Amino acid sequence: MKLSLRTRLFLGMSGLIVFFVAFSLVLNSQFLGRYYIGQKRALLIESAEMINNLYQGDPESIAIELEGLERNRGINISILSPEFEMKYNSSFRLFSQGHERRPFERLPLTPPMAVYLQENLSKGDYVTDVVTDPRLKTNFLTLAARLRNGEILVLNTPIAAINESTAIASRFFLFTGFITIALGGIAVFLFANRFTKPILELNDIAQEMSKLNFSRKYPVQSEDEVGQLGQSINSLSDQLDKAISELKEANEKLKEDIERERRIDKMRKEFISNVSHELKTPIALIQGYAEGLKLNVNEDEESRNFYCDVIMDEADKMNRLVKDLLNLSQIEAGYLKLEKTDFDISAFIDNVMEKYRPIFTEKGIDLVVKKDGNLVVHGDVVRIEQVLVNYLNNAVNHVDDNRRIEVAVTSRKGKVRISVFNSGRPIPGDSLDKIWTSFYKVDKARTRAYGGYGLGLSVVRGIMEAHGNAYGVENKDNGVLFWFEIDEV
Repeated sequence: MKLSLRTRLFLGMSGLIVFFVAFSLVLNSQFLGRYYIGQKRALLIESAEMINNLYQGDPESIAIELEGLERNRGINISILSPEFEMKYNSSFRLFSQGHERRPFERLPLTPPMAVYLQENLSKGDYVTDVVTDPRLKTNFLTLAARLRNGEILVLNTPIAAINESTAIASRFFLFTGFITIALGGIAVFLFANRFTKPILELNDIAQEMSKLNFSRKYPVQSEDEVGQLGQSINSLSDQLDKAISELKEANEKLKEDIERERRIDKMRKEFISNVSHELKTPIALIQGYAEGLKLNVNEDEESRNFYCDVIMDEADKMNRLVKDLLNLSQIEAGYLKLEKTDFDISAFIDNVMEKYRPIFTEKGIDLVVKKDGNLVVHGDVVRIEQVLVNYLNNAVNHVDDNRRIEVAVTSRKGKVRISVFNSGRPIPGDSLDKIWTSFYKVDKARTRAYGGYGLGLSVVRGIMEAHGNAYGVENKDNGVLFWFEIDEV
């Protein structure tokens, strides 16, 4: 059976209390009587010395003192002459003058007393012995001493009183022993609870720590061993919490790295597949038309010019694809370096619109530009122009029959927002987040018609993330709005 620390502590300390009480009872029963007799013997010797100092030969002169000793110390006093004649006896109150003498044998001494006292008192100043009164059959502790004037002092006290006192003391000690055991058991129980409570609390905290719960702490309220253990448990909890948190972070980072490597590998495969697919068509066209020119399939000048135009157009598409791939490769590899400067965004917009004006005119596009005054921004001019140009190309390629494109520049909360709106069909909701992915095309047939590869918006995403600014797209009632932000100075 498994016993708890509290139970073992209670049983152990209770057992010690019972043992010491029982041991004290044994000592009391075996040695208290002897100790009591020894103390009485010492009391008789002390009384004999007091009488020896007071007695001058006349017992009546110290009768009050003798009576006080008799009553207060429970002893019988007899004074004998050197010839062993009774001069004073506490039991009979006899004095030698004017009173009838009593026989010496009436005293509770072992006969023949004269011979006994002569033999023993010659060996020292006093002698003690336990004698029996033949008349009362009672034992007495007796002391006989020779006084300074040569007379003999005999003191005795009944041993029965000593035994009775010892028995009373033993019974009282037994009673107090039971009370001590009861009260001690209660005290031990309370002490065991109080002593083991912090240990049990520390055990609960350790159990929580084993479950990776480090929120519980031990309230240290003392500087003893338990308090030091509590501090150690708290310190261990903090260190384990920190170590496990760092391990979790490292684990998460490792998972993210593994996932990123998987995405990169997947993107690499998709990238190779997309590039191969996108290059296959223009290469085939260039190869076919070049062979036609070499074989003089069409001898007239107009046909040859058409063949050359197709070859040049496909070569231009391939050139733009390669440039976009290089830009995207730099961005995704983290090698894109920005050269930021302060410039006037209004003048910048005017300059770009002027470059595109012939294209807008050729396609019959109605261009509207809205600006909030002259605003100065901070960024890479070349990369910002690349973003704006990609938005404009996207707007031109997707504008509908209304032929309306609107460019707006607004200032808000330390940022300048540039937006490009084109009238046309909205982007499907499930494609709004996907259009920023490389080679993603909403309408593949239409994209193929104007030579798009689905890389322009991926380049926009990389440039804006390098600037640390927001970008996005919104479907409007009659078209689509692309926007990006740049820091205002």
